[in-house]
Amino acid sequence: MCVGLSAKVVAVNKDMALVDASGARREVSAELLDDLEPGDYVMVHAGVAIARITPEDAGE
Repeated sequence: MCVGLSAKVVAVNKDMALVDASGARREVSAELLDDLEPGDYVMVHAGVAIARITPEDAGE
């Protein structure tokens, strides 16, 4: 079973993104996603942003 965490992108620096997941901030790899911008929501697994999601999905 794969467990992912939804998070909001705070900042992007090359292939890394700073994300906020319920107040906890951490750096994750953003190599798999093109044109990631602050304000986007992503699904994070094992320190990698694996998919862009909607704000509604993030709230579930």
